[in-house]
Amino acid sequence: MSSHEISTASIQLLRDFGSATVYEAQGARGALDSGIKPIHPTMRVAGPAVTVDIRPADNLMLHYAMLKVKPGDVLVVDAKGFLEAGPWGDVFTEQAVRQGVAGLVINGAVRDAQSIIQMGFPVFCRGLCIKGTAKNQPGKLNVPVCIGDVQINPGDIVIGDQDGVVVVQRHEADDVIRSSQAREDKEAKFRARIRDGATTVELMGLEETLRRLNLD
Repeated sequence: MSSHEISTASIQLLRDFGSATVYEAQGARGALDSGIKPIHPTMRVAGPAVTVDIRPADNLMLHYAMLKVKPGDVLVVDAKGFLEAGPWGDVFTEQAVRQGVAGLVINGAVRDAQSIIQMGFPVFCRGLCIKGTAKNQPGKLNVPVCIGDVQINPGDIVIGDQDGVVVVQRHEADDVIRSSQAREDKEAKFRARIRDGATTVELMGLEETLRRLNLD
């Protein structure tokens, strides 16, 4: 893992800002595609990524990864978008909760959704599937993985909530926190001015654009 350690306080700040603010604050970069969503809308996660590259319909490497994760880590699993098997379920969730894992993001499916929700473990996935997996195929741990067009490196910070998931490169975390705070401050002022009667057209300087398009 990188020597550039991210503090717990910084991770909490990014979690509180939320995925949409962080995405915009870092220049509209790092958002996983909209197919990756929490299995319950109240789920939120933030933490450093432990990346796992697995074969579709085989979860051997997840068993191995669970020997290596540390409290606060987010498992980021590339299951190649395969939706006809659920490599993660309630047994893994029980172990993850006991070990203090912060959450799971998987480019694939999970099963036992109700049990996972009841345990309060944040899971972000592409779908649900009742079918199980084999436990035979090798994979890779803590290597760069791609979900859609976003590369996630080990130690990158993953932020997920109801809107979706965004990834912050670990060496950019401090800058993104500053940019996110500035964006939050600006939007708070916008909301205050709207309450005083301003419009979004006025606040964002869109009058000229509307005139140019003959939108009176």
